[in-house]
Amino acid sequence: MGGNKFCSDEYLVGYISDRGNIRDINEDYIDYYENDKIRLYIVADGMGGHNAGDVASKIAVESCIEYIKNEDKIDDKEALLKSAISYANEKIYIKSKENSGLNGMGTTITACLIDEEEAIIANVGDSSCYAIYADTIKKITKDHSLVQELVDEGSITEQEALNHPNKNIITRALGTKENVEIDIFRIKTDKILKFLLCTDGLSNEVSTKEMFDIVIKNNNEEACKLLVDLCKNKGGRDNISVIVFGGECKNDGDHSR
Repeated sequence: MGGNKFCSDEYLVGYISDRGNIRDINEDYIDYYENDKIRLYIVADGMGGHNAGDVASKIAVESCIEYIKNEDKIDDKEALLKSAISYANEKIYIKSKENSGLNGMGTTITACLIDEEEAIIANVGDSSCYAIYADTIKKITKDHSLVQELVDEGSITEQEALNHPNKNIITRALGTKENVEIDIFRIKTDKILKFLLCTDGLSNEVSTKEMFDIVIKNNNEEACKLLVDLCKNKGGRDNISVIVFGGECKNDGDHSR
């Protein structure tokens, strides 16, 4: 029997967005869209506090889904995903200019578009995408944050970054400028069992080992519940959002296309 094919339509998508233990408002937003050609999963973490980060994250996710739903040409899926996020960026930016109460709002966004054999992941900010294999978990995205820049230049170690006082400062966001730079990652899905997308409210409290142990042992819905519970037990200082999707195919022995 060969390696596993990735197939989210055989399994429920698990997802939860929780206010956490301390925050009064949930500025995260998550959603997904699946049809017979495309599977799209998105998580966003709004920023701006009183400047309506919750508005920005909702616009980001809903606009991306709206764009992809209405787009007929889907041959170049990387271009499609980048265009959808650029469209969302424009909508947030314009709305922030039209309403003084929303001025300066922005959001992270991490989106995963699943093709039959490949995942295309887009990232702006410090929300994350992880791939879960049979024996390990791998972070696919790279944070756009001050702390990540310090790690990259060798000023601090990865371990020191975990509890750095400036951990919440991001260097790139959706909606704060007229144009946005989007990082794209492409990976084959043949050996990936599941994907996990989350905001930093989860990744700042829960280790990758803890994520792996929970996701690999539970169905997707239960895994999300357990991850949020663990995060809140460890402090839950921020909003917590997580979406888990995918699984081993039921017809794993059949690799014909």
